[in-house]
Amino acid sequence: MNELEKKSFYSFVTLYLVSSFLFVLLSGYWYYSAQKNSLENATYYKLNHIADKLSGLIINAQMKGKTLHLPNEEGFEYSLIGAEEATKFQTGYYAKDDYKVLVSDAPQEHLNIKYVLVKTNRYFQQLQELKKHVFLVMGISFMFIVIISVILAKLFMKPVHQRMEQIESFIQDVSHELNTPITALKMSASRAIKKAVYDKKILTNISISTKQLESIYKSLTFLNFKQKQQEAEAVNLKNIVAQTIAYYSELTDAKHITIQTQLEDVTFYIVKSRAELLFSNLLSNAIKYSMPETTITITLDKNSLSIEDEGVGIAQKKLDDIFKMYKRESDIAGGFGVGLSIVKQICDEYAIKIRVTSQLEKGTKFNLSFNQE
Repeated sequence: MNELEKKSFYSFVTLYLVSSFLFVLLSGYWYYSAQKNSLENATYYKLNHIADKLSGLIINAQMKGKTLHLPNEEGFEYSLIGAEEATKFQTGYYAKDDYKVLVSDAPQEHLNIKYVLVKTNRYFQQLQELKKHVFLVMGISFMFIVIISVILAKLFMKPVHQRMEQIESFIQDVSHELNTPITALKMSASRAIKKAVYDKKILTNISISTKQLESIYKSLTFLNFKQKQQEAEAVNLKNIVAQTIAYYSELTDAKHITIQTQLEDVTFYIVKSRAELLFSNLLSNAIKYSMPETTITITLDKNSLSIEDEGVGIAQKKLDDIFKMYKRESDIAGGFGVGLSIVKQICDEYAIKIRVTSQLEKGTKFNLSFNQE
């Protein structure tokens, strides 16, 4: 990962862990408080139950004149407090010396017993066990969350990493694509200056290089700049196709490529610059992947436009990916993998159906169906 990816990764993990830690902390506190209250109530009711039970035995023993027998209550201690000692105690439920204590006056001084005192230390023992349990569960939960956060961060970063690789590759390809016409321009201009006379070949090279730069600029402008919303207008596609062919004539002449056309007058509602970019990308793509001394056939009628070349072709398994951004299916020619993506975007915008057929070493045919009601 590069520095930007690392920063994003650690920011995501940190934010996730902090929020998760607060959630676990609050959940643990809520659970602990709820269990503590439950334990407190259970202890109180148990002490109160024992006190009432003992009081009942005391009252029953006096009324029936029987000997008082008190049962043992495991985990609980109790005392019978006479009237002379009663001043040292107060009735109620409270904590004292790590014990929960309940002092009840339920005996009502039967057998000269004024209070029954019942106490237990089980509450504090259970409370300590509860704390350990809560901290253990919180620790395990947080460790699990840490693992989950790392996994989620990696899953989150995977498409970002792939996109970063695509962008880095895109930048390298753009740099390479720009370097070729720029170098050609510099060399041609230098030669023209040295000769100080008109040289058609030099000027042709300058023109081709300039058009290559313009084509790259238009593609980048379409991809990266927000453009004002433009209204579609009635455009004669025959004129656009003819202009595009003329625009690339120097390049086709340089490669000795023949352009065969069968064009009809067709009116289509589209932003003119979009139509120019659409046909420019299709034709430049055909020229780029055509071998010298081959033919490109362009047919235009009221229903469709087709551009067929005799180039390197595309493998059938790769046809589904050719319209993806930054995707290049061949390294034979240059490019940075956005031309056909732009074609697809424009076709989708104007409900134009595009179909591709291709054979390796035979050529490729793009067919655009642009019926409009």
